[in-house]
Amino acid sequence: MSTTIPGPVLQEADWHRLLLLRATRPDVVARAYAERRRPGRLLSERGTMFLLAADHPARGALTVGGDALAMSDRRSLLARIVAALEHPDVDGVLGTPDVVEELLLLGALDGKVVIGSMNRGGLDGATWTMDDRFTAYDAAQLAACRLDGGKMLLRMDDRDPATATTIESCAQAVSELAQQGLMAMVEPLPYQRREDGSLVLCKNTRDLARAVTVASGLGTTSAYTWLKLPACDEPEVVFGATTLPCVVLGGVPGPDPEQDLRSWGRSLTHPAVRGLVVGRALLYPADGDVKASVDAAARVLRAVQPSARV
Repeated sequence: MSTTIPGPVLQEADWHRLLLLRATRPDVVARAYAERRRPGRLLSERGTMFLLAADHPARGALTVGGDALAMSDRRSLLARIVAALEHPDVDGVLGTPDVVEELLLLGALDGKVVIGSMNRGGLDGATWTMDDRFTAYDAAQLAACRLDGGKMLLRMDDRDPATATTIESCAQAVSELAQQGLMAMVEPLPYQRREDGSLVLCKNTRDLARAVTVASGLGTTSAYTWLKLPACDEPEVVFGATTLPCVVLGGVPGPDPEQDLRSWGRSLTHPAVRGLVVGRALLYPADGDVKASVDAAARVLRAVQPSARV
């Protein structure tokens, strides 16, 4: 079953070539990693970073809008990412090994920043979701694959003991990435569990600022640490809680795409904020026009005053 959300299509020849390589030539994956042309920098010439997030499926988070299986359609997902990567302002992608390797085999990652996603074990909706195990890339493999950094999700719930295990694991990953000289992109998100067992993201200023301070102190050094945070109402307080470079995450698409853009724009004005990392909100627009969706976000990022970049 394909997604009900319209979007670009991966050509038959490209899709069947990818399937054939997967079945008959596993050796070409290592070669694709080795031959990828790296960008030689994390930030663009404008001093910003614009990445596509594509690590949701590995955590079982597949829903977009009313389509519960939207991101399970791999051919559709890859077509959307490839189309978005063609925009000149898109610097790269954040993904798990399966997605990164498929994009490599499609020839879509030359000259692009590639951040490998590390912990996907806290499955969406699982009772153990806060015990977010590291199940994808590790620091040594990120270095061996010549990727540009590693990303980890750090969801925090003060009433869930599993949070402590995730904090400890993230601290170790930050240290190991620093030893490899690789960016550690930490996504600290405060959560609260409702009486019905569901989790709600706490986007108030106090909880977000507290999460920033916890994430900033992880590991044996913060020299290579970046933070990935949601847009917020008081960016001067939340992003003012750290000197570390930050990026704004897109999160779950809201009912009004224009409102999402305005929200990102407010946070992008803070001098600690260097860019955007957005997934579903850009890859699955209601009208199916991925390139227009990406272009709208790129214009918001371009509008950030150059004086804020040092």
